[in-house]
Parts: sequence; structure tokens; C-alpha cells
Amino acid sequence: MDTETVQRRRRTNATPHNAVVTEKRLKRGEVLAKKKADKLLIKEAYAKKDQLASFPAYRHFQINGLSVCLKSGHGDKLPSPVKRYIQNLLKLNMEGPYGSEWQAEEKVKRVEMVDPEACYIFVHEVDNSKAGEMTTMLTAEDTSTSRLEDSSLLVGFVHYRFVLEEEVPVLYVYELQVEPRVQGKGLGKFLMELIELIAQKNCMSAVMLTVQKANLSAMKFYTSKLRYIISATSPSKVNPKIETSYEILCRTFSDEAKTILEVTENKSF
Repeated sequence: MDTETVQRRRRTNATPHNAVVTEKRLKRGEVLAKKKADKLLIKEAYAKKDQLASFPAYRHFQINGLSVCLKSGHGDKLPSPVKRYIQNLLKLNMEGPYGSEWQAEEKVKRVEMVDPEACYIFVHEVDNSKAGEMTTMLTAEDTSTSRLEDSSLLVGFVHYRFVLEEEVPVLYVYELQVEPRVQGKGLGKFLMELIELIAQKNCMSAVMLTVQKANLSAMKFYTSKLRYIISATSPSKVNPKIETSYEILCRTFSDEAKTILEVTENKSF
């Protein structure tokens, strides 16, 4: 069979149907490739031992008479005193907003707290005169949270994870808790700035978090002060007829995340 005949048969077989099938296969291949790439992003993010290492300027925060130093931690390496501290602070801050749901929710949070994928930023209050010394200690690889308890006082923490939300790689803030006595000093805003930097450094497409509707101060902080918006994945947007006690908020960093996670006028479910 000559070359011209072969080429003619190939052109004949290239029907519109075959073209559609080929296009679908290409799209399927692109989707699979993206899923693989996103999972790799998550894996690489978790492989970093200390997310704060990329942001040394954020090791120390000093304002309005408050001086703190930050340290990274992981859920499966928490000393017992730190576990108790987390549990106590969660109860102090969240029992009220959760109301009757707290007893069940507290059990969930205790399990989440020690998950190997739980990443932490611990906030230690220090004297201004010892801030430089503490920052040096916090960057030492062999410095454990339990050792730091002897020389500094925990006043808060952030629990976050790298996850896929609607097939979008995001940094999800599980908890941002600071003690009442250090609230209103700009610490929460500082921690969220750091969280957003960590998210973008790890190529996450958004930061997401869940807030109890009854926690009015937290809702105001995130939506008014930080300009987070209610996500398209939040129950109130997915099915407004069903009443729930919480909202899911987000800030996106990419067009894809904006399209999927933010609410638009034409979006329907």
C-alpha cells in the first residue's frame, strides 16, 4: 500500500466523533496530571520540617507591650503539657460559641490535635530583653516545645494543614487560638499574615477556615478586618435552606481557586 493511500485512510478515519473522543482523552489526561501535581504539592509541603524557616522576620512579634516568639510543631510530637494547654485553651475560647455542640466537638478536636498531618505554630510570650535569645533558641533544630516551656509562656497557637478542597490545594486553618489577655493587640492579624505567606510559599491556591456563626468577634475579625469571604463551599451557599452553625471562609490566590471556591452571581449548585 503506497504512502498516499495510507494518508488518505487516516484522513478518512479522522471523523468528528473521533476528534471528540481524542479531545476527551486529552482533557482526562490533563485532569489526571493536575491531580498528580496537586498531590505532589501537598506532599512537598508536609516534607518541610519547619515552615517558619523561610520567614525569620516572623519568629518574633512585638507590639502594644506584647513580645512573643514563634515555633513550629507537629501533632504527633506534642509533649503532654502542650496537649493539655491546647485542650484548655480550646475549651476556654470555644465552649461558648459551640454551645450544646461543644461536648461532641471537643472529642473531635482532641483527635485532630494529635494527627500526624497537624502542623502548628506555637506562640510563646517572652521578656523584651530576652527576645533575641529566644529567637536563636527557636531556630535550633534540637529545641523541643517541652524545653521551651521552662523559659517561656505559651499564649496561643495555630493548627493548620495542607489539603485538597474541591480538588484545589489549600492551606486550611483548623484553629487559631490566643488567650483573651493577649487579644486585641494585633497578634491574630500577624499570625494570619504568616499563614498566608506559608500558603503561597508552598504554592497553595487559597487559605480556608471554619468559623462558628455564634463567634461574632471571630466573624468580624476575618470578614471585616482581614476581608475573607464566605466560600462557595460553605453550607449557607451550598444549601441556604439548611441552617448550620458555621461558615467556611476563604482567601484565594489563583484564578482557578477563585472560580471554584468563591461565590459568583452565576454559580449554581
